[in-house]
Amino acid sequence: MLTLRLNPTSSVAFTIPRQTTIPQIQRRTLFSFPRLFADSRREQHRSRDPQTGLKTPVPDGSADKKSASPFYFAAGYAGWAKRPSRPFPPPFFSPPSGSFSDPLSTTHRSMDRRPKVDGQMIRGVTNGDDAMLVSETLIATNDGVGAWATRERGCAPLWSRLIAHFMALSAEKALYAGGEDGEPEPVKWLEEAYEHTKAALSEPNEWHGTTTSSAALLHWKDDKPLVYVTQLGDCKVLVVRPQESGEGEVLFSSVEQYHYFDCPRQLGTNSPDTPEGNAVLDKVDVEEDDVVLALSDGVTDNLWEEEISDYAVGALKTIKEKHGHDFDLQQAMKYVAQEIVLAARKIAEDPFAASPFMEKAVEEGLAIEGGKPDDISVVAAICKRRKG
Repeated sequence: MLTLRLNPTSSVAFTIPRQTTIPQIQRRTLFSFPRLFADSRREQHRSRDPQTGLKTPVPDGSADKKSASPFYFAAGYAGWAKRPSRPFPPPFFSPPSGSFSDPLSTTHRSMDRRPKVDGQMIRGVTNGDDAMLVSETLIATNDGVGAWATRERGCAPLWSRLIAHFMALSAEKALYAGGEDGEPEPVKWLEEAYEHTKAALSEPNEWHGTTTSSAALLHWKDDKPLVYVTQLGDCKVLVVRPQESGEGEVLFSSVEQYHYFDCPRQLGTNSPDTPEGNAVLDKVDVEEDDVVLALSDGVTDNLWEEEISDYAVGALKTIKEKHGHDFDLQQAMKYVAQEIVLAARKIAEDPFAASPFMEKAVEEGLAIEGGKPDDISVVAAICKRRKG
């Protein structure tokens, strides 16, 4: 999403640096948007290893909270950033301000360098302009629009991260002990997250940006697992069921939302989109051992759904062949996420590869070939029943 953005100087207008298709252009010619490819090709060797992890960090004490659900997610995440994200500005991140030669003025301020909002640590992790969140009941991937980095007050990764953070808070309040009863309301939680984020990034701490959002909440009904999928924009949630044959069946795929080609619906500065008006909620019946994936468009622009499913199931098969049934589920999900990231990155860096993004561009009459360099973020989770 680096070639287009909401125009910060207009209340609702969208812009895209489109190019006219040249008649009789050779099919193997790379006809590209300059910003889409040039920066990425130059920076793609910055780091070869994806960042990976299990649960994303939470404040002290929060990890002790448990949902009443008989089911839980064993999950892991992986991400590869096209370029380093813009650092969070104060007051969300405040490095030591005293002299480094005076330990009394620096040590206590440098102990905890985790970003904070409203006095508490911001949940999730940042990957370029994306944000990922992992817990035993909720996984999410938000894709910040990177073009905001060119603006003086632009910070897309702050928007994507805060939306995930505040949605997690609403989910915890509703699902954990002492919270609300009844059916989950993920769209309401996303709306609350949106409003809290707008408030946090208004004067005197005004920062601009937009982000797409996708989340999967594991709940239950009649003692059977049920996944609530919330979608706004072009991130995607897939539900994959491994088969005895070793293949994977895609049970569910959320539908991307666009204003027009490569301009997804998004939340934030100058955007007309809102969770209440535009977010889509799907309820998906799942079974134990089904795999749920929350993906940024850095994955889905470079891999088709069948490929993503094959990589996920193939990674699980590799783990089982190596360790039998004695393996850590979270580590296995981290490996699944990592394999998908590596596969997507391989296509993203190939200027002659066939890709879903190229296919969509051709349908729009644009002579674009190859993968699409972008931040690549994957959260992989497997549904399990609690013991006891």
